[in-house]
Amino acid sequence: MRDTTLCYIIKDQKVLMLFRNKKENDLNEGKWVGPGGKTEPGETPEECMKREVFEETGLVVTKYRLHGIIKFISDKWEDENMYLFSATEFTGTLREECPEGELEWIPVERVPDLPMWSGDIYFLKPLLSGEETINLTLRYKGDTLAEVIKGE
Repeated sequence: MRDTTLCYIIKDQKVLMLFRNKKENDLNEGKWVGPGGKTEPGETPEECMKREVFEETGLVVTKYRLHGIIKFISDKWEDENMYLFSATEFTGTLREECPEGELEWIPVERVPDLPMWSGDIYFLKPLLSGEETINLTLRYKGDTLAEVIKGE
C-alpha cells in the first residue's frame, strides 16, 4: 500500500484545482483533483504535501490542516492511504505551467460538478463545508466506486 497526499487550497471562496491532462499513464487523466502525490522514502505526509504543492503550483502553504486519511482499495490500481489536507494561506506565485495539467481557481459551489473520481465527492464536500476530521475507505471495482465506508 502506498502513501499519498492531496491538498485543496482555498482562498476567496475558490479552490485551486488541477485538471490532469499532461502525464502519460496517469490514473487521474481527464479528472480534476487537488495538488498532491506519492510520498518519497523517509518523507512525512506533511513534507510530501508541501513538496507536491510547490512542485505542481509554485505555492508554499503556510496555514494548513490534516483532515484525515482516505483509504483507496482497488482491484485495478495499487491500494493507497491518502492523507487529506486543506490549506488557507500560502506564499509565492502560481505557476503558469504545471507539469501535471491545467491549474484553475474554481468557485467552491462549482467544484462538486467537475469531472472527478466518483468517490472524491465523499471527502470533498465535507472538507469544503468545514469538517475538521474526515476518514473514509473507498473501494473500487475497476474505475467504478463499489463501497464507501465511513471511519471515525
